[in-house]
Amino acid sequence: MTKGNINVSVENIFPLIKKFLYSDHEIFLRELISNATDATLKLKHLTSVGDAKVEYGSPLIEVKVDKKGKKLHIIDHGLGMTAEEVEKYINQIAFSGAEEFLDKYKDSAKDSGIIGHFGLGFYSAFMVASKVEIITKSYTDAPAAHWTCDGSPEFSLTKSKKTDRGTEIILHIADDSTEFLEESRISALLLKYNKFMPIPIKFGTKEINDPDFTPKTTKDKDGKETTEPHKKITVDNIINNPNPAWTKQPADLKDEDYKDFYRELYPMQFEEPLFNIHLNVDYPFHLTGILYFPKMTNDLNIQKDKIQLYQNQVYVTDNVEGIVPEFLTMLRGVIDSPDIPLNVSRSYLQADGAVKKISSYITRKVADKLKSLFNSNREDFEAKWNDIKIVIEYGMLSEEKFFEKADAFALYPTVDNKYYTYEELFNKIKANQTDKDGKLIILYASNQDAQHSYIDAAKAKGYEVLLLDSPIISHLMQKLESTKENITFSRVDADNIDKLISKDDTKISKLSDEQKTALETVLKEVIPSEKFMVQLEPMDSDATPFMITQPEFMRRMKEMQATGGGGMFGMGNFPEMYNLVVNTNSPLVTEILETKTKKKQERLINQSLDLARLSQGLLKGEELTNFIKRSYEMIK
Repeated sequence: MTKGNINVSVENIFPLIKKFLYSDHEIFLRELISNATDATLKLKHLTSVGDAKVEYGSPLIEVKVDKKGKKLHIIDHGLGMTAEEVEKYINQIAFSGAEEFLDKYKDSAKDSGIIGHFGLGFYSAFMVASKVEIITKSYTDAPAAHWTCDGSPEFSLTKSKKTDRGTEIILHIADDSTEFLEESRISALLLKYNKFMPIPIKFGTKEINDPDFTPKTTKDKDGKETTEPHKKITVDNIINNPNPAWTKQPADLKDEDYKDFYRELYPMQFEEPLFNIHLNVDYPFHLTGILYFPKMTNDLNIQKDKIQLYQNQVYVTDNVEGIVPEFLTMLRGVIDSPDIPLNVSRSYLQADGAVKKISSYITRKVADKLKSLFNSNREDFEAKWNDIKIVIEYGMLSEEKFFEKADAFALYPTVDNKYYTYEELFNKIKANQTDKDGKLIILYASNQDAQHSYIDAAKAKGYEVLLLDSPIISHLMQKLESTKENITFSRVDADNIDKLISKDDTKISKLSDEQKTALETVLKEVIPSEKFMVQLEPMDSDATPFMITQPEFMRRMKEMQATGGGGMFGMGNFPEMYNLVVNTNSPLVTEILETKTKKKQERLINQSLDLARLSQGLLKGEELTNFIKRSYEMIK
């Protein structure tokens, strides 16, 4: 029997481990199973290169709860340890066996999937255990060893009667951690951290129908059929999928395989993903993964399911800020890379140059995939546009390289359900929608129903009207206007159509200057100046008599402030101001001017104003009620 002190540089490191190293006590199980996985994968490698003269077989890792004895067992059938190795790897904290193994076999073992880096994972056991035992037998002929420690720097090391290779870790669960004796708690942890680890993990048994048994069906004398019960068999309850989809080659997977994996990742998601992107790179870093585009809503804050980050199939976190470009955090799926720099407890990312490279790669890969989908099946891409546009628009705003690539597949839909790329749109409208100053005016609507009359007026001129209704479209238009040459976006209700796209042909007003002055005076007496700025404009005689518009600049700044990043000069706090465009060539406007009775004149003005407000959805509450009453009185 050997007794001694664990070699640590701090007098009593265990309280430090317990308090500071691991922020969440539950990850002890992840660490211990990672160690068991490493031990198994190391043996697999040694047998493959001929350094271990044993049968690898089909090993698994077993987790057992002994609630009565207050113990938790983690058992593997990996390469095990000799007493000397226990002394070396367990009694000298931060001397990682995985690191030494990888250094020795750096050429042949680089793709072995070995997890360990720090040599501290084992000691996370003391966060939940008052005593820890290791019973281990090396794959060599060396005798088995039994190590015991109660959480102090003191340990004991004796011989063991264990005959089969591998290691059993026994945790004597502390009184303040009895939650880890509950099977449901352990099951939940295994599913969270170890769901896709490369070695099968057994947690108890389960009953299933015997696949080799076929129930017999018999008939009684009346011809009634009876089928005997299915024979049940007891099998190991394997809680993980050792070969998840992202570890396979895209050529080996079908569409249904990707969908099945999505359901496995997010069992509470009932909608199918729109499409997936398979990541697979081995230079200048290793990275695999699958990203899914879910159906998007206009609410940017809704995100229940996130991208999961793994390292060698070990779950790390779903906080992928930094490694995944911000605009792609709205996606779902998995990213796995052994090159991701983690903190010592493998709980979160550390800043590193590799992270930026990985982020750039993911951006480029997503852009290339979107372009490929657009080119191969444009019709399908157009059908999915409304569900993916927020991600693409956000990417165009936040990542310059993505913005450049998106020119090839970003779509601009019209109110008539036509879809154009920017180049296609430019070529389609440049002849008709270039104003007298040579500027290309791109007309758009944000609400097809609310802006219907304005859309009709634009279409009557032969203009194309886009339907742009995402919550961040104002920001994107601003970027496009500053990037593309000599263009501007104007919403169809920002002004009368002849002023939005000003041509050389000017309309002549039927009213004289004196009449216009008189009309303006009459209007301003009735119309509240704090809400409306009256503009007299000569338009077609059959055009709308009163039209409410809101200047593009002011409205867009307010929209940008509402979604963040805009709102210069505090425009979000400005009161709502509108232009009231009065058509001086309208017969109704002439009638208002020529009406001699003040009361009737006011009624006509108010009625016309309210109709204009109604068309813009601005008539509400008491004012709407009064309008309805007044309208009924007028048609009596």
